[in-house]
Amino acid sequence: MSSRTSPISQPITIRRAVARDAKRLTRIMRGSGAYEGQYAAAVAGYRVGPDYIEAHRTFVAVGDDEDGGRVLGFYSLVLTPPELDLLFVADEAQGRGLGRLLVAHMQSEARAAGLDRVKVVSHVPAEDFYHRVGAVRTGTALANPPAVLWDRPEFEFRIPAE
Repeated sequence: MSSRTSPISQPITIRRAVARDAKRLTRIMRGSGAYEGQYAAAVAGYRVGPDYIEAHRTFVAVGDDEDGGRVLGFYSLVLTPPELDLLFVADEAQGRGLGRLLVAHMQSEARAAGLDRVKVVSHVPAEDFYHRVGAVRTGTALANPPAVLWDRPEFEFRIPAE
């Protein structure tokens, strides 16, 4: 799955992230409006570096037209244990269906890797999104101070074999 079209008919390419994407991915994550105010501490010191990209299946959504090839969102799939570790869409690109597109791509990658389920520890404001894209609530991840001072919903994507 290398190319798809979003609901607004803008061509989007999903490709494997490379080291030169690291700074943009970190900016998307740290600049997320979902992590303002009380949630800022969770991403303040976090970075997506070339080493992280090399160690995990990290993919980026790139706008082909008016976005001039810019990275608009990304996700990272950890295989052992199976987890969707990061999923971010740039604030200016939200509402276009990119998150849904990235989840579908992640499910395809998970299936290809032989996984039958993928865990997600969700950010509280993203809980409704995960419900809408088919994840099933499985529990609660307890707060982990000092960065994460709140409990978070835990979900699971069930990956059917094709």
